[in-house]
Amino acid sequence: MPYHRIGGVDLYAEAAGAGEPVLLLHGGFCSLEFFRAQADALAAGHRVHAFERPGHGRSADIDGEYSYARGVADTLAYLDAAGLDRAHVIGFSDGAIIGLLLALDHPERVRSLVAISANLDPSAFAEPAADEPDGDEPDGDRPDVERMHYERLSPDGPEHADVVLAKLLRLWTSEPNLDPADLARIAAPVLVMAADRDTIRPEHTLLIARSIPGAQLAIVPGTTHLLVTERPELVTTLILQFVRSLQARERRSSQTK
Repeated sequence: MPYHRIGGVDLYAEAAGAGEPVLLLHGGFCSLEFFRAQADALAAGHRVHAFERPGHGRSADIDGEYSYARGVADTLAYLDAAGLDRAHVIGFSDGAIIGLLLALDHPERVRSLVAISANLDPSAFAEPAADEPDGDEPDGDRPDVERMHYERLSPDGPEHADVVLAKLLRLWTSEPNLDPADLARIAAPVLVMAADRDTIRPEHTLLIARSIPGAQLAIVPGTTHLLVTERPELVTTLILQFVRSLQARERRSSQTK
């Protein structure tokens, strides 16, 4: 079934491919369509798992506010429902924050982490979060693709989009509240990625990368906060190279034992 009963609601989920498990965590006001290019590429050599959080994509909204704690709880419940002990986690924006929290508080579930356009606190935004996916301000000539996906996919109807965006804006202006010093506890291999014109300030992205032991850093040129869809081939290549390098390192390590 494409839905899992998690946190008292039915959340839409997908799984494709075969191999080591990868978990995709979408951003705020995004659906799984946002990660479609990466999911298809990864499925050629991995078992790719993904689900849509409440109020996103094909998953109905919940009463009350959103929180990253709920995002972590739902992710853990999904991993359990999918029978996954741990996975390579790839998160964008809100999904990247959830990925960081998983790596901090549930390290046994995270084999590696790609954190794309994450932030540790609301001060990280270059500008106040706007009424757009994860605070991005689109060009005037660019259609709001995620709103189009929402209106097409949401079981709550297109008119509910503004309710979701209002709850997300309250989330983005109050959470997360992570101490950079705590990131030193992350033991999983991490790739920190962001755009060169991201709504997350470049120095904040650099702070995240510097605070995680051994973390790699990639800044994608000519992109905004929506880098995943603006340069999908490059983002996908960076992800694949990172995950494959870890697999090659593990094979070499096992051969020397």
